[in-house]
Amino acid sequence: MVNVFAREITDDLASLVKQIDEKIGANTDKKMAGFVVLLTDDPDAVEPKLKELAEKHKIEKTPLTVFDGVAGPPNYSIAKEADVTIMMWVGGKVKVNRVFEKGKLDKAAIEQITKDTAKILEE
Repeated sequence: MVNVFAREITDDLASLVKQIDEKIGANTDKKMAGFVVLLTDDPDAVEPKLKELAEKHKIEKTPLTVFDGVAGPPNYSIAKEADVTIMMWVGGKVKVNRVFEKGKLDKAAIEQITKDTAKILEE
């Protein structure tokens, strides 16, 4: 399972989501799955933006959702300084947990995250 929590939609986030979606599509035989959660205080304003992101980048295998509250779900302990948090797990055990402050999710980070998916496909 790949889970992406983000506090805003950026071009880098769109690139990450597209690549994760492609990985999920290529690994359905291994039951790879994932979802993206946008953390916001204004869900009604951002839902159309998520729909636009999905259509523009042809996101087909990864659900894009909204969580009402920038802190995120309490059980996930999303860091306050994190703009994007990526968690990957297998059977309830976290294999990858990466946190990016605003502006730190870049091409190199996205490449590493994409490589990190191998850690959950090995199980």
